Amino acid sequence: MSSATYEVAQVLERNRESLADNCANTWQLRTMHAVRKCRTAALGGHIDRCLNPSCQRLHLSYNSCRNRHCPKCQGHKREAWIRAREEELLKVPYFHVVFTLPSELKRLCLYEPKLMYSLLFKTAWQVIQGFSSNHKFLGANPGMIAILHTWGQNLSLHPHLHCIVPGGGITKAGKWKSVKSKGKYLFPVKAMSKVFRARFVAALRKELEPQSTNFYESLFKQNWVIYCKPPFLGPSQVVEYLGRYTHKIAISNHRLKSLDDKGVTFSVKDYRHGGQKSVLKLTDAEFIRRFALHILPKAFVRIRHYGILSSYHKRVSIPELQKKLGQVNLPVRPPLQHRNCPSCKHGQLETIVSFGIRGPPENWKHIIKTQK
Repeated sequence: MSSATYEVAQVLERNRESLADNCANTWQLRTMHAVRKCRTAALGGHIDRCLNPSCQRLHLSYNSCRNRHCPKCQGHKREAWIRAREEELLKVPYFHVVFTLPSELKRLCLYEPKLMYSLLFKTAWQVIQGFSSNHKFLGANPGMIAILHTWGQNLSLHPHLHCIVPGGGITKAGKWKSVKSKGKYLFPVKAMSKVFRARFVAALRKELEPQSTNFYESLFKQNWVIYCKPPFLGPSQVVEYLGRYTHKIAISNHRLKSLDDKGVTFSVKDYRHGGQKSVLKLTDAEFIRRFALHILPKAFVRIRHYGILSSYHKRVSIPELQKKLGQVNLPVRPPLQHRNCPSCKHGQLETIVSFGIRGPPENWKHIIKTQK
């Protein structure tokens, strides 16, 4: 993919003196400054040499911030994570399930994000586990990978979980058991939604200070949304899904269409109307405020594995199941290339000099000239 014309970092840089005005806490502010400085002289850098004998060019690079909210730091992490998940795929149908919190809870998500998002993960797994353990629906121990997203296309707060759920589970006898729908659907969505709502509200009552009865009653006045797509057509679709959703952030640099003295213009999709595309313009302050909404609490884990897909179980259960169910035919992929030479495209880079914020050696340009 070609480099983006505009970057989130540019918006943050030109508003660096007022970033604190649009951040709710110091953690958000620290994140903003990390993204602002990413791959600039402020973080130091290094000089690399290409190991390809016919090239051997030198390249000056500035360090990345490695922050999970940064638009420029997710590509390699995403690819490595996908490769690891590919090795764990089972030859069974997989379902995409989405758990969404209603708009009435957005305010609580602003003030208690760690509590609310933790309850969302916990309750979603309780729903999947509860229906799976019920012999009426399955009667087996399931698995789930859940990925938290907190944004909508316009950067508003829209907390929801994207979940990958295998269409079956392991019985107490250690055998694989498939869902009873012949792979057409996972569990009844309307029943799942009611259980999701009841369990979440019950957990909220225990965790929060006493709230008015009207508040909890309002949460039952509308249906809570659980969306369950038809099963993926095969492992390739599961992998494509993983690539799209795992290390995604609130907005990518490629969605920015223009920056001017009046604000930021970026592309949006209206999924309620078939993904219709349009553009939205926000002032710098409003753009930064909305971007800050999606900075997760410090050390909060946004990708979680449950049941037979958890790290505790999968080391034993997944290899055994792959033997019994058959091996998934994965696409042949080239080895992960951490650092390829941008000039010759195939030579590996070797760091020969590292430097701090004071900058590279004064004669580094002269060194490059002597290498040509």
